[in-house]
Amino acid sequence: MATGSMMEVMRTSNQPATSSHPTPTPTPTHNDSNTCTTLYDHKEYARVLMPLFYCIIFCVGLLGNALALHVIRPNLKKMNSTTLYSANLVISDILFTLSLPLRIIYYALGFHWPLGETLCKITGLIFYINTYAGVNFMTCLSVDRFIAVVLPLRFARFRKVSNVRYICVGVWLLVLMQTLPLLSMPMTNPEPDGFITCMEYPNFEKVPNIAYMLIGAVFLGFGVPVVTILLCYSILCCKLRLSAKANHLTDKSGRSRKAIGVICCVSLVFVVCFSPYHINLLQYMIRKLIYEPDCAELTAFQISLHFTVCLMNLNSCLDPFIYFFACKGYKRKVLKILKRQVSVSFSSAVRTSPEGSSRDVVDGKKIHLNSTSSVRSLEQVTTEYRITGLVFYCVIFTIGIVVKVTA
Repeated sequence: MATGSMMEVMRTSNQPATSSHPTPTPTPTHNDSNTCTTLYDHKEYARVLMPLFYCIIFCVGLLGNALALHVIRPNLKKMNSTTLYSANLVISDILFTLSLPLRIIYYALGFHWPLGETLCKITGLIFYINTYAGVNFMTCLSVDRFIAVVLPLRFARFRKVSNVRYICVGVWLLVLMQTLPLLSMPMTNPEPDGFITCMEYPNFEKVPNIAYMLIGAVFLGFGVPVVTILLCYSILCCKLRLSAKANHLTDKSGRSRKAIGVICCVSLVFVVCFSPYHINLLQYMIRKLIYEPDCAELTAFQISLHFTVCLMNLNSCLDPFIYFFACKGYKRKVLKILKRQVSVSFSSAVRTSPEGSSRDVVDGKKIHLNSTSSVRSLEQVTTEYRITGLVFYCVIFTIGIVVKVTA
């Protein structure tokens, strides 16, 4: 019994001692961009759709805003507050569209950035500076219109050109201060599949207090402007409606209704373009403060960011259409250019026709080309063909670029 007891003691003493509380095994963080492998699973169709979308924005936005700048330029001699704010807004839209070609190449390569960290930071800085400069100048325009109609005497000093110049400089400096922290953050990230991403949200996941920073950016860059714009334009619409009821001549002319329609259109475009992106960013950052979202939530947020950023960037493309319907000078200049092109085409067609052929025969009936109605119908048809041809050429050119890059 004693020997058996000694053998039992020796056997148990040779076994390793185990703790009564087992050590828990660490679990990987599923929201880390290095461990989450589904963030860019949508790149196969995004590499075609997103470059095509941004090519259209680039062509339409650059041409439309360049034309707007051409219309505003003669008015700079007799500059007022509205002209100065509009010129800065157009310049910010042009600079924004000029930053798009590199983003088009990036998306066409399947979220791959081969140009290095420095150039990624520069393009990202240009991208965000001009996006939020446009937002702030739209806000300044709404306040300017509000003062001009509702409070023309009390705050008239804010509409003096000398003061507006300082305000414009202050807007650019404010936006620069808001976006300069991007330079201190890593904007590129090598992914497990071998491609390098640029200016994507998962690249900022490791930045300390990123949730607080982005929530503050949403309130300053979108919350304050959207409340200001909607408040100013709502009061402005009420004022115009009351003045139209008080003055029957104004009501009959329809100017108040047109002004209210333009105001509603500007407000709607702003809300539709900018709200989805900032609301999406805000809700994810709030969730991030409460708990750690998993990989599926991060992937859904990443995909939604790509779509909402496209919608936000559409604003620079829609601004020229608002100018066309709201600004008489812009509409007159566009129609004048189109008529000039039509008249050149028509005169060249007349010069190349045989001498004395002022009549043409269609289906056995003689048509006088020098009649007013015929000339007008020919001008309309030529204009339609020119516009259709221009759009067709832009689409073919865009598809050719996308196919060449993705090949």
